[in-house]
Amino acid sequence: MMENEIPKSPAAPLTEVERATYQWQIWTDGFGEEGQRRLKNSTVLISRCGGLGSVVAYELAAAGVGRLIIAHAGNVKHSDLNRQLLMTYDWLGKPRIETIERRLKELNPRLEIVPLAANLDDELAEKWVPEADLCVGAAPMFQERFAMNDACVRHVKPHVNCAMYDTSATITTFPAGGKPCLRCLTPEVPEHWKREFPVFGATSGTVACMGALEAIKVLAGFGETLEKRVLHFDLRQMAFHEVTLNPREDCKICGK
Repeated sequence: MMENEIPKSPAAPLTEVERATYQWQIWTDGFGEEGQRRLKNSTVLISRCGGLGSVVAYELAAAGVGRLIIAHAGNVKHSDLNRQLLMTYDWLGKPRIETIERRLKELNPRLEIVPLAANLDDELAEKWVPEADLCVGAAPMFQERFAMNDACVRHVKPHVNCAMYDTSATITTFPAGGKPCLRCLTPEVPEHWKREFPVFGATSGTVACMGALEAIKVLAGFGETLEKRVLHFDLRQMAFHEVTLNPREDCKICGK
């Protein structure tokens, strides 16, 4: 269980349908039915539901998380379809958030979804981060990532951050209340970062699955997370390594 995490009380007992649906993961050592009930009683906020966030959302919906708050603006474009697995050809030109909600409900009709047809900013983060038990950052823009991070520190929420570029990716999990937080890793928006970059869906999907499992472990209180560690990998070389992330005393968000 993560540092500063406040254990959640399990939800009401599972129904027979839920027990049958999640039977195979309930067999997981350290998770069990109590872990499944904790997922049922949990809310996760996901910032962007594109190549990364769509897979995070799909895996969390499949695992039985009870409520997802999803922030994603814009309409479906052709260039979405190589990686944004909740977008479909028949939805071209229509709002992304509508097909996200439709596809997730097809998978799990018990899932409660709060669809936000906007990308996360400081105002939206301040409103919705307090509603979540955990947040997942999957946005391409650092302004959105910082909005989530800063609100998570203020409201003492754990935060999983997934990022990728080309065939490389990074992932880490920040404890509730920060120390360290995302700004300890990246204090400001990188000067040369661009909105568009090379991406294979298989790369974003790989780190997204890891992010979903990090979220599940935090919510259910089992296993070891990437708290205070940053995992880097390059799928071009199939090379993985991790570094320790310590809090920065001069961090303007969690170092105060």
